[in-house]
Amino acid sequence: MSKLVLDHVGKAKRVIDLFAGSGTFSLRLARKAKVHAVEGDDKSVKALDHAARNTQGLKPVTFEKRDLFRRPMMVSELKNFDALVFDPPRAGAEEQVKELARSTIKTVAAVSCNPLTLARDLRVLVDGGYKIISVTPIDQFLWSPHVEAVALLSR
Repeated sequence: MSKLVLDHVGKAKRVIDLFAGSGTFSLRLARKAKVHAVEGDDKSVKALDHAARNTQGLKPVTFEKRDLFRRPMMVSELKNFDALVFDPPRAGAEEQVKELARSTIKTVAAVSCNPLTLARDLRVLVDGGYKIISVTPIDQFLWSPHVEAVALLSR
């Protein structure tokens, strides 16, 4: 999943990682770009802060504790980013993608553990002008019906 996301984000200079958790994508992205990570869970934000401060060779990583379900990043807050990654819980990112669809961000990587909410969120983005480049299912939970997916979109 990380390789798909990193390859798609490519040479972006400023990346925002929404629903960042403890930095699964943020820290990898920070090897090549400035990253702003947004996560609602306090423990995850603290873990990301610790990891970013104790990992050599990263570009600046900033972070913000924010409940993106109640207070999504607004269009005005997204304007300074070249690329966006989001990896929400099973509920998806419905309110957040409504704002993203109105933004000027050119490159989006959507990671999901729920194909139904991913499809709903992608519909909003496509209706907002994004083109789906690819959707890759990943069976990382052997002996389980659960599947991860990485969708890559561009304007």
